[in-house]
Amino acid sequence: MTAKKAVILVSGGLDSTTVLAIAKSQGYECYTLSFDYGQRHRAELDAAERTSRLMGAAEHKVVSLDLGTIGGSALTDTSIDVPEDESEGIPVTYVPARNTVFLSIALGWAEVLGAQDIFIGVNAVDYSGYPDCRGEYIQAFEQMANLATKAAVEGQQVRIQTPLLELTKAEIIQQGTELGVDYRTTVSCYQADERGHACAVCDSCRLRRQGFEDAGVEDATLYQA
Repeated sequence: MTAKKAVILVSGGLDSTTVLAIAKSQGYECYTLSFDYGQRHRAELDAAERTSRLMGAAEHKVVSLDLGTIGGSALTDTSIDVPEDESEGIPVTYVPARNTVFLSIALGWAEVLGAQDIFIGVNAVDYSGYPDCRGEYIQAFEQMANLATKAAVEGQQVRIQTPLLELTKAEIIQQGTELGVDYRTTVSCYQADERGHACAVCDSCRLRRQGFEDAGVEDATLYQA
């Protein structure tokens, strides 16, 4: 029997690696997709390739596009500092339209592969204020996707799977740990060094560290000296 196929968006971070483990546990043949989009460092791309290989992805693809050409985010514009203190509202680490762009390309690859499922690690609990990590957004994108493709018009509807949407960071870590995820191989930091070691002070690092603490799991993060 041929395994059902899914495209998994992977960044190399804690959340998307957990999503990959969940999809694998559900019997999907996983095709992982990452983006070289002009982000501050390549350590996360190295981590995405590494975790995809270690976790048995059928294929790992990296798509190059330069969101730095439009700027507007601390993750793509080095003139904007990554915040190291908590802030209110949508943070400057928000990348304009990022998930819309990423999901659109994932949708195209899924259609080519004959995959009806796309997994993404968006989270509405510890989501840092990003508008494209909300359930309402995912529902709207799925509706659009099923109007946009030949496969859907011919009856092969696509599903956008968000298994982490309503989980806390601690719950995500607990689930991933149960599935055997080695979080030492992941990189979540917005300003990791070339080895992938974390800064410990950016928003992403703070959420990740608190998640391990709340989960009662030893922090597997490799930090900068």
